[in-house]
Amino acid sequence: MASTVKKAKKSAEALVDESEALELVDGCQNAIDALNEQASEEILKVEQKYNELRKPHYQRRNEYIKRVSNFWIVAIMNHPQISCILEQEEEDCLQYLEKLEVDEFEDIKSGYRILFHFEENPFFDNTVLTKEFKLGSNGESPSSTSTTIKWKPDHDLTKMLPKKMDSNRRKRGLENRTFFDWFTDNNDPINDDIAELIKDDLWPNPLQYYLVPDIEVEPEDDEDGEGGEEFGEEGDEEEVDEVEEEEEKA
Repeated sequence: MASTVKKAKKSAEALVDESEALELVDGCQNAIDALNEQASEEILKVEQKYNELRKPHYQRRNEYIKRVSNFWIVAIMNHPQISCILEQEEEDCLQYLEKLEVDEFEDIKSGYRILFHFEENPFFDNTVLTKEFKLGSNGESPSSTSTTIKWKPDHDLTKMLPKKMDSNRRKRGLENRTFFDWFTDNNDPINDDIAELIKDDLWPNPLQYYLVPDIEVEPEDDEDGEGGEEFGEEGDEEEVDEVEEEEEKA
């Protein structure tokens, strides 16, 4: 049972003193809240400064990445969460992904966009697919928009894949959507986990996912076999010793 705290009867003087104390606590709390707000503004300024300083490094990194074949699809496939929404046909499509970028708005807090740059491919005519998020910092409701994909005939993966994936994805315990379902879906921008993973995890350091090593399992030693050999060797030595002793006695 939940216990209730009974307030003791207080004198008028005690009540006045307590009221003054609560007003003082409220004043301290207001000062703390003001400092927290000021700190948030200062932190945002620092983030904006370093966001600008990082941009040329991101640009150079993308230039170097172009020299590595299939860099982005390998990094995406090695990402434990993002890879879960990819179907085989989408993997084939993303082989043509030559550059990925995340472009945060200048003030950072109001939104960002994710840009997928593609080589000419058999799936669609677009060279850049963009998904943009506005986080509603000025009292507006959060929203997201996506580039309309100009699918080539008989290659619209958003229409082709659902019929193929339902049973397989249920078996694998995955949510019923694919990469391009995610890209075209703008119903819930606040809870877009894939976008946040791309922005906050994959984009800052894609190299860590590209370089994920292949795990090779080495065969375990046959302890019983080794033990048998050792036992056999020891047995042979004992037999030799016994023969030598008998010869000496003779």
